[in-house]
Amino acid sequence: MRQLPLVEQAMGRQALTLLRQLSAACASADDLEAAAAGSFNQHPDAGIITSFPGIGPLTGARVLAETGDDRSRFQDARGLKAYAGVAPITRASGKSRSVTHRKVKNNRLAAAGYTWAFAALTASPGARAHYDRRRNDGDRHAAAQRNLFGRLLGCLHHCLATGQHYDDHRIPRLCSRNLSRSLTTQISASYLTT
Repeated sequence: MRQLPLVEQAMGRQALTLLRQLSAACASADDLEAAAAGSFNQHPDAGIITSFPGIGPLTGARVLAETGDDRSRFQDARGLKAYAGVAPITRASGKSRSVTHRKVKNNRLAAAGYTWAFAALTASPGARAHYDRRRNDGDRHAAAQRNLFGRLLGCLHHCLATGQHYDDHRIPRLCSRNLSRSLTTQISASYLTT
């Protein structure tokens, strides 16, 4: 189907103008990406954050921007997880009990965490095993990925607090929930015996 020659010329000029605008927007986005990555790489915690699987300079910059670099802001990993929206909410009344995900959260951090956890699935065998274990236990994709993000956030809190780089074979054991449960059980048992 053809248009009048003047209409075709006008539409061609409009398409060229839109392509120039798109090209300028892409160039601006590339400049912004380079500036953000450059600024992030100068931060003292950049090496620790980018040592995690699936996190690069842009996602790392977003995680750092949303969590901040003040170590006293989150006393423990649970506070950071609640802020990111990955800590579950348990509501109990009488005999009924429900566990749901948080709807009130830092949405920018949650979006960065979704990207981070998704990329970690292919970058880390440990992250993949954790995700598959959660899926086999009956979690849906979003819940398993949210749980993986929570685990990665807990490990990030631990690594930033201790100044360690992430090691896929060593760090997850230090920040796993089973270890914290066993430590809590040992501590409570020691209080009961004294």
